[in-house]
Amino acid sequence: MEAIFQHTNELTSNGFTILPNIYSTADIAQIGNAINKADTSKPNFRKTAGLFAIRQFLREIPASVPLIFTDKLKSVVAGLFGTDYFVVKSIYFDKPEESNWAVSWHQDLTISVDKKTEMPGYSHWTVKEGQVAVQPPVRILQNIFTVRIHPDDTDENNGALRVVPRSQAGIYQPETIDWETEKETVCKVKSGGIMVMSPLLLHSSSKTTNNNRRRVIHIEFSNQELPNGIKWAERMKISY
Repeated sequence: MEAIFQHTNELTSNGFTILPNIYSTADIAQIGNAINKADTSKPNFRKTAGLFAIRQFLREIPASVPLIFTDKLKSVVAGLFGTDYFVVKSIYFDKPEESNWAVSWHQDLTISVDKKTEMPGYSHWTVKEGQVAVQPPVRILQNIFTVRIHPDDTDENNGALRVVPRSQAGIYQPETIDWETEKETVCKVKSGGIMVMSPLLLHSSSKTTNNNRRRVIHIEFSNQELPNGIKWAERMKISY
């Protein structure tokens, strides 16, 4: 319990925390096998020479759900946030060895919903391959947290996430970052570990320099329902 308090304090203060050894080598292999059996021709799958990504991952790979939501992960989620949180988005991406692209500084400012409905405070509506996304009010984003599951060792040499600690208070323009006062942190995570973060935390990733694979399962959680008849596109209840 003391460890959970430590991670809660880190998350509240810095906007992120890293927990090792949530999944065993066997757990990771089972999740990988479930992904490898999927039909990659479906619309939510994107497969190129430099990227393999799956939108609505938990829906597309239902066999992964019991493998991901182990007692250990559910204990972490319950300890950090309570037992009223549910899944609202899930993405898998695989940056293979030959891939060499970077992601610039940004915050995760959109949510996935079931339909478009104009309403105050909701802006930047988009529809991509049938998926509706929108930027909600900050209070909605502040209530979300993200769990990033790492099947592979990740460090500064193969595109580990870089973050600006304590940048999760509101919406920022990345170009206004004052690097004289702000310091970036590289979030190194060993295989089987997880990173928990606020979507408002400023983050980026660099190009791969060691040609090592980097896979991440990105799952977002909230405990708030949305207003005016719109719903979370991927809402999934968790049995704690």
